[in-house]
Amino acid sequence: MNVDLFDFDLPQELIAQTPIKERDRSRLLVLDRKTGATCHKIFSDIKSYLKPGDCLVLNDTKVIPARLYGIKEHSSREVEVLLLKREPGDIWDCIMKPAKKVKIGEYVIFGNGELKGKIVSVDVTGNRKIKFEYDGIFEEILDKLGEMPLPPYITEKLKEKDRYQTVYAKYEGSAAAPTAGLHFTKELLDEIQSMGIDIAFLTLHVGLGTFRPVKADTVEEHIMHSEHYIVTAEAAEKINKAKACGGRVIAVGTTSTRTLETVGMNDGIDTSIFLYPGKEFKVIDGLITNFHLPKSTLIMLVSAFAGRENILAAYKAAVDNRYRFFSFGDAMLII
Repeated sequence: MNVDLFDFDLPQELIAQTPIKERDRSRLLVLDRKTGATCHKIFSDIKSYLKPGDCLVLNDTKVIPARLYGIKEHSSREVEVLLLKREPGDIWDCIMKPAKKVKIGEYVIFGNGELKGKIVSVDVTGNRKIKFEYDGIFEEILDKLGEMPLPPYITEKLKEKDRYQTVYAKYEGSAAAPTAGLHFTKELLDEIQSMGIDIAFLTLHVGLGTFRPVKADTVEEHIMHSEHYIVTAEAAEKINKAKACGGRVIAVGTTSTRTLETVGMNDGIDTSIFLYPGKEFKVIDGLITNFHLPKSTLIMLVSAFAGRENILAAYKAAVDNRYRFFSFGDAMLII
């Protein structure tokens, strides 16, 4: 399957640069995955598509301010560090720019010196491991010095850090937000729960592999990244109850989807599942998601769930109707 099958034309001005004022007032394109029919709503209308007995599954990961700017020690060279994954001993996997100018054993100084990082290794992809030295609490220092790691297609500075967090974000560790969840308010979630709909939380810390472009010519050649997830017994009970009683499992976002489908296959505690047309879904019955980049693994996932032709037709309708795209953009319900 050629990757170009998942391409579409997107005017640059439709890439949302800032979040809208009220989370649940974003637009919602509803797609019937069997017929391909679409209609246009507001996100708060999501309530009318949910039924008692359904289970809404959300990813409660919390984004850390993972982008740091420092100076190479004994020089004036600026260095950008993007933290990816924490390891024991205050060591982090990271992406560094300009990477080749900072060697193993050298230090990068952040802020006024309250945080120092020593490069301890380099892997085959060029990513570094950096060991931090500091006095105090690392999370507090990071909150002071770090910036939210917004995707490269967002060029405007984010004024409020919490707008790149879901209102239910709980466990720190993500390098990116599970953006489908950004549309929910606490009030909307309370309303949904009061309707007899279960809400289950799982945790998957989103890595930057989610946004890496597919460089292979064919879909099948692409190697998917791996991410760790946690599904508690309480969450599993709610999901199983919905399935057993004829309710539907509605995943909020592609990270929740990948986790649920991995669990459905009894496939360990890490997920590197790659869902593209031809793959079957064993757990989810509906999906709330944002609009994704052309030729990305995410548009392949939604195409697997709703059909490539249906998705591309819906995306064209979204472009024609001037929907806002990507992380701070509008939403789609596939049901």
